[in-house]
Amino acid sequence: MAADISKYIDILNELDFSDMYENDFFLTWEKTDDELKAIFTVADALRELRENNVSTKIFDSGLGISLFRDNSTRTRFSFASACNLLGLEVQDLDEGKSQIAHGETVRETANMISFMADIIGIRDDMYIGKGNAYMHQVTEAVREGYADGVLDHIPTLVNLQCDIDHPTQAMADLLHVIHEFGGAENLKGKKVAMTWAYSPSYGKPLSVPQGVIGLFTRLGMDVVLAHPEGYDVMSDVEDIAKENAKKSGGSFTKTNSMEEAFKDADIVYPKSWAPFAAMEKRTELYGNGDMDGVAELEKELLAQNAQHKDWACTEDMMKLTKNGEALYLHCLPADISGISCESGEVDASVFDRYRVPLYKEASYKPYIIAAMIFLSKQKNPQATLEELLNAAKPRKVQ
Repeated sequence: MAADISKYIDILNELDFSDMYENDFFLTWEKTDDELKAIFTVADALRELRENNVSTKIFDSGLGISLFRDNSTRTRFSFASACNLLGLEVQDLDEGKSQIAHGETVRETANMISFMADIIGIRDDMYIGKGNAYMHQVTEAVREGYADGVLDHIPTLVNLQCDIDHPTQAMADLLHVIHEFGGAENLKGKKVAMTWAYSPSYGKPLSVPQGVIGLFTRLGMDVVLAHPEGYDVMSDVEDIAKENAKKSGGSFTKTNSMEEAFKDADIVYPKSWAPFAAMEKRTELYGNGDMDGVAELEKELLAQNAQHKDWACTEDMMKLTKNGEALYLHCLPADISGISCESGEVDASVFDRYRVPLYKEASYKPYIIAAMIFLSKQKNPQATLEELLNAAKPRKVQ
């Protein structure tokens, strides 16, 4: 079957996303509904073109620069895949092999890596108050470099996960949900349980649950944030979720009961995260070079986690959901009881039953990132998509 992207072009023609051109992507709640819909639409269009063997290269040369300050599998390869899909090569900035270790400033580094770079993707999620701020420093530096005539273009920045939001993950999750439920129009009133779950490790970022409550509340869904007492996320993001729900006609509620959250849920997202207060303390300890304090905090948090091993996505917990068949989401890798750990976020039987949908969920991320890049670099995305389709250049020789 030949690719047919006319439906996507028609959708784009009805949207206002002009501000995305030559602009960065930091947080989902900084983008309009039209802009988010444009990303979903372009992601689907690019996927249809590729799956029909149509080349989607819009660059003949250029670099996508990646900087990962935390370990990554899915996001790292999704960024590389997205850049390659559009014709960019990827160069990873290894800070240990750069002059950053010798005191090179953010301003200097940002300009030095950007001479022929079109996109900069950064993952910096470890320390509260640092990651998103660092990304803004980078983009301010390259814009200054452009204004000064150092750079002949402005490389745009994509947030690959920060201390506040994980936009590429949350949007990939939501696009998966949209397809599973047959369209965004079918999501209004659906109950989403974003719940904490036990993990035998500590320090997992808050940006996934924050990204989910900050995005899913925009679709008129009934989003429930559940966690044991003391495992709060950022109050500012909760406020954003409340405001989103008010505007969309959905709801945002909180509970300290996993059972209550799972009751009649259409979608469940059991995922461990560290308490916001603890992550703030951890950031302060690292900043002061207090490694003994870090070790003591880690011990305290592991002990605290161990008090809540009953917060797990078990078969019995899944039976509480809508018809016992809620869609199970996870950003991966999950802590699977009896597989990757003795006790963890999810029972092996539950995970195995949803393994294929989970992998499909992850498959949307390269296209989401590619769409973010595409919309930041194409002044008329509709015309560009049309050109790609009409050129019908094969991605590979059959």
